Amino acid sequence: MGAPARPLIVQSDRTLLLEVDSPNFTEVRDGLARFAEIEKSPEHFHTYRLSTISLWNAAAAGMASDEVLAFLSKFGRYEVPESIATEIRESMGRYGRLRLVRVNGSLILEASDDDLMSRLRRIGSTVRLLEEELDARRSRVADRHRGEIKHALIKIGFPVEDLAGYVDGAPLEFSLAERLPSGEPFALRPYQNAAREVFHAGGSEAGGTGVVVLPCGAGKTVVGIGVMECIRMQTLILTTNIVAVRQWKRELIEKTSLTEEQVGEYTGRRKEIRPVTVTTYQILTYRRRKTEEFTHFGLFASNEWGLVIYDEVHLLPAPVFRVTAEIQARRRLGLTATLVREDNKEDEVFSLIGPKRYAVPWRELERNGWIASARCVEVRVPLTTDDALLYASADRRSQFRIASENPAKLEVIRQLLDRHAEDSVLIIGQYLRQLRQLSRALKAPVITGQTPVAERERLYASFRCGEIQVLLVSKVGNFAIDLPDANVAIQVSGTFGSRQEEAQRLGRILRPKSENNTATFYTLVSRETKDQEFGTRRQLFLTEQGYSYEILNAGDLVYL
Repeated sequence: MGAPARPLIVQSDRTLLLEVDSPNFTEVRDGLARFAEIEKSPEHFHTYRLSTISLWNAAAAGMASDEVLAFLSKFGRYEVPESIATEIRESMGRYGRLRLVRVNGSLILEASDDDLMSRLRRIGSTVRLLEEELDARRSRVADRHRGEIKHALIKIGFPVEDLAGYVDGAPLEFSLAERLPSGEPFALRPYQNAAREVFHAGGSEAGGTGVVVLPCGAGKTVVGIGVMECIRMQTLILTTNIVAVRQWKRELIEKTSLTEEQVGEYTGRRKEIRPVTVTTYQILTYRRRKTEEFTHFGLFASNEWGLVIYDEVHLLPAPVFRVTAEIQARRRLGLTATLVREDNKEDEVFSLIGPKRYAVPWRELERNGWIASARCVEVRVPLTTDDALLYASADRRSQFRIASENPAKLEVIRQLLDRHAEDSVLIIGQYLRQLRQLSRALKAPVITGQTPVAERERLYASFRCGEIQVLLVSKVGNFAIDLPDANVAIQVSGTFGSRQEEAQRLGRILRPKSENNTATFYTLVSRETKDQEFGTRRQLFLTEQGYSYEILNAGDLVYL
């Protein structure tokens, strides 16, 4: 008997079960990505959850609750529980019930009904932010409290639609390049142009803030540059590390008419404040003592910024949320490969940066050749006898490290390197001791957080041009490095079940290739250990993006 064409089971606890073997699996999976979050992905049924944030993001993108319910009814095997239908309507209906608007120069909070505003006037976290009652549904809010009121309201379950507009920054006239320095034509790809148009919204108050979600390798930097070209105002760009700063600077100069003198680097080495200034989260959160103020927060007020770009917004440090709340009058663009945050602060990104404005499934970009096709393989490696005994008597944290650093992984890596002798291979890990041991054994260079920036750039350049075929990187390699020809990644250890990290590491090898546009992503885990357990959690990201993954035992590599 074949799998049913209605493969979805909607349950009253907000979970959704999707049958993998259904002929409609792909269509339903892609549809669910618009309004639900994946939780588990074993062999036969994948589990999704209707989270409040996922429903608010759907509402912000223009999806109506009736559209969600129609989808669930069309593909649901059983009738949608009435309690779930009510929760979907109520959750999505909350978006837009509160709006921030500007009237005669004043910032006004508007409620959709008298009762809602009356309730807000009795809640301690919001009443202190409401300056003056204008009528039963409207209250004046001080401009300095624009971010704080949004933050307070989302914490009590009411996202604010911010239509109050923006302060224009200093003008910055420039244009996109027609050709790259190599002579190759340059233009935004269709999805990159669509992302910037949705964000910009014709310059209206309905746009100007929010998050664009695209795979690593799909050109999120180009989307940022495209948005800058729409807005044409001085821009502050926040990113993850100095290598990323310099990559942004290089792309800005290559892909626009901006000059070296117009693009500044604000890091530990240089303090250049220019019409376009690129800095790191690390420099912004630097302070000599915990009791002191953050030394460089003044950068936000040092220029008339018309746009602030948050690269890898899922990594936005908690202290930056504070200053982000203070600059709500500036346009704000978040760029990321995944909205998942390990600290569960997705609601703060939603309220202070903005809702998800645009996303494209990774596999859709793969089908169109914009990113490489990827094969994902988990290889399960047994512990040695000695390590198995050590593992059995260790505490949970020590067990994870013992399993992650399993020395038997070295032989598996050697086999994979033999198989991929003609490829460009990244070996990615969490633990420095493990990476240094592998570096010595494999006679391959390693990049860690302690590697000087100049040496990192030299090694990355050597890898790009093929002088180095195997490069080991710690978690500093997770973010914003441009290695277009890397086509194999071997993950030897990772953070506890981090889907965010899985997204970044897979992304290292997805940039489109000049020849064979395919890549292979291996994850080595120690069999029947915490390493394997957390590996399964990380794989949720792969499933969410439509990738299947093979599971092999180390002894089966000969059959690859």
